[in-house]
Amino acid sequence: MKAGATLLGLLAFLALGVIAPWLPPWLVSLATIAFANALVVLGLIILWRCGLVPFGQALFYAIGAYVVALLGRYTPIRDVFVVVIAGAIVAGLAAWLIGFLLARYREIFFAMLSLAMSMILYGILVKTETLGSTDGFHVEAGSFFGFRPEGEMRNLALFWLVIGFSAVLAWLVAYYFRTVAGALCNPIRDNEIRVEFLGMSVDRLIHLKLVISGVLAGIGGALAALAVQHVDPQMSYWTTSGGFVFVTILAGAGSVAAAFVGSMVFELVRSIAVTLVPGEWQMILGTVLLLTILFLPEGLGSLVTRLRRSGSMPP
Repeated sequence: MKAGATLLGLLAFLALGVIAPWLPPWLVSLATIAFANALVVLGLIILWRCGLVPFGQALFYAIGAYVVALLGRYTPIRDVFVVVIAGAIVAGLAAWLIGFLLARYREIFFAMLSLAMSMILYGILVKTETLGSTDGFHVEAGSFFGFRPEGEMRNLALFWLVIGFSAVLAWLVAYYFRTVAGALCNPIRDNEIRVEFLGMSVDRLIHLKLVISGVLAGIGGALAALAVQHVDPQMSYWTTSGGFVFVTILAGAGSVAAAFVGSMVFELVRSIAVTLVPGEWQMILGTVLLLTILFLPEGLGSLVTRLRRSGSMPP
């Protein structure tokens, strides 16, 4: 993402924040969850560009969410910024430890190992009473520098918080893709041996990307927990990871902005489908995915590329 597109993206986040008070409350709530989940998709895009497809990203998502919940339940810490950063740190630490194993594997072995790690956490959460067992538990609302907004003002404050994190992290990921480590994503996917000949350790590079994606997922989970005000083991279940993979396919790995657009489209389609046909909403989502694969095999991000080539967007 070059300077013009980066500026355009930041202005889009700013515009969303400005118009939020005039949007319907349901749309603000839906966008809050969509953008929180988009941070998980950002991490998946980093791995996707390396040819790695993890089916266990819900592991770090759930860790970030449960850190927020546990801090609110067992400690006096309530500041939303502190608990979100705590969720990011714990999720990043978990990704760093697991990365010593995962970074050694590729293809289906990588996917299945990441899935296994997520399901291990799911089993722990279901069996542990102090972690809420199958029902989970309530998440404290949290405060913003000591101020506790209520009602619609709280929803707006959370939306602005998510928008702020999204803008900063999107810029950081875009910058990362311009660094040497980030630019080596595609070469790693295409030919690891050539990257090794350049003097780079592919395992270490993938380990770094795992940690970055884990931190992003942890922040996404922490923000989602604050928005929903509830956590449960389903957040670490394989279907949650599958949902993130679905959005990544929908968005494509070619654009940072596509992660947020794809996540918003996914939440809108799911919300409308559940409302109109509660018993068949999965079929509608599957149809959307099929059409995306057929007509936009590189995801929604390919539309951005086409607009740039046509001169409709700044380079």
